[in-house]
Amino acid sequence: MSEFHSTTICAVKKNGKTAIAGDGQVTLSESVIFKSNAKKIKKLYDNKVIIGFAGSVSDAFTLCEKFEKMLQKYSGNLMRSCVELAELWRNDKVPRKLDAMMIVCNSEEMFIVSGSGDVIDPEEGICAIGSGGNYAMAAARALAQNTDLSAKDIAVKALKIASEICVYTNDNITVEVL
Repeated sequence: MSEFHSTTICAVKKNGKTAIAGDGQVTLSESVIFKSNAKKIKKLYDNKVIIGFAGSVSDAFTLCEKFEKMLQKYSGNLMRSCVELAELWRNDKVPRKLDAMMIVCNSEEMFIVSGSGDVIDPEEGICAIGSGGNYAMAAARALAQNTDLSAKDIAVKALKIASEICVYTNDNITVEVL
């Protein structure tokens, strides 16, 4: 059976604004663009939290659902929700590792959450995940350090640059801002 993969997500925090951008490509195996307009970014918790996910589609949805439950359980406390989600793996309450990652943020905090129970607080308010994540992160850092662009514009331009380099990333970009 072939596996579906979702690709590149980039988050930028700058001047009191946070933006997450994601491309729309879903790749089947390693050679077929199965869908070009997937939405991998969404707002949660009364539009106070944005998440973006990459990885195996079914695992990404599972990770998002588990995170959303934690967010509700802990009244929107982002850090607590991330840590408690990670605890599920550490306490063996999740039977397997999920082949997915998420970026989650609110207006104050940003974290990368993996499907194996890792929680990372990124440096400099910039992070990216997925197959084109390294390209997008490098582009976002360069843009943040050398331009006066907004968080939204940096995230979108970083994704566009990644789409020009990574075959698993396209330029059908969705972006959300807090």
